[in-house]
Amino acid sequence: MQTTAPIGAPASGNRLLFRFILMAGLMYLGWFFGYEQWLAQDGRLDAALCNQITGAGVALLRLCGFAATIDPTYPNLVLMNGQQSVVVGPPCNGLVLYALFGGFVLAFPGPWQRKLWFIPAGSLLIWCLNVLRVAALALNQHYSHQTVDFNHHYTFTFVVYAFIFGLWMLWARRLALPSVPRSTQHSASVASA
Repeated sequence: MQTTAPIGAPASGNRLLFRFILMAGLMYLGWFFGYEQWLAQDGRLDAALCNQITGAGVALLRLCGFAATIDPTYPNLVLMNGQQSVVVGPPCNGLVLYALFGGFVLAFPGPWQRKLWFIPAGSLLIWCLNVLRVAALALNQHYSHQTVDFNHHYTFTFVVYAFIFGLWMLWARRLALPSVPRSTQHSASVASA
């Protein structure tokens, strides 16, 4: 009777779950000590991301023909037709979303070659969605300001987290699986025919 899994056999479900929880815990500790205790206190990273998201949101609005600008005295404030519209603060700059997305992919098993391109690509898509969110909130404030609070706290939060969940599902169901060599695919299709 064999008591250990053969070499190359997939890991058991409990072992994978333990690995995921351990990796997630280590990354949380890294986030807590690296960001919460150091980078957040410094403030420069958050300020740079806020300014960058604000600038990109304004550029998108201008590209679409809207009279959007950045307030000259407050670089995180979007102005629509000279009126205050949206302030991009640290909770809305996307850093937590990038860390959440990247942390999940890092903790979940899968080929490192795919992680090396999927994490930056997914983070870029989340960044684009965040820029769209800022632009949409500015338009929402300009045209229907009474609905901004609801849309900011519920609608856009749901959309962003649903999008990130979709990226996680893409990773877990498609990209985290090891590549099957062509010769194995061919022999499997011949055997099933």
